[in-house]
Amino acid sequence: MMKRVYICSPLGKDIKENLRKVRRYTKYALTCGTAPVVPHFYAECLDDSNPKERELAMFFGNVLMSKCAELWVFGDLISSGMAAEIDRAKRKNYAIRYFNSDLK
Repeated sequence: MMKRVYICSPLGKDIKENLRKVRRYTKYALTCGTAPVVPHFYAECLDDSNPKERELAMFFGNVLMSKCAELWVFGDLISSGMAAEIDRAKRKNYAIRYFNSDLK
């Protein structure tokens, strides 16, 4: 069975650019032989600037994370949403891998 990895990267501020980046991160995870789980899809149907919708997206992101073997953190900055996901992964003792924006 292919290992599922949760993709953790920024979304807010420049959503269009961050969605472009997460597509690159997802492709990288695919080429590594994993099955990436990408919660950024929720940005297509929920408004990240609406607190209730952001909370709903974060909740369902946590549900998705619970189905994964690892958390993969991408980018050079950690947003508040990413920090919450990283904290949850640490509490649940998930393996966490960090990659900079150059995927190293």
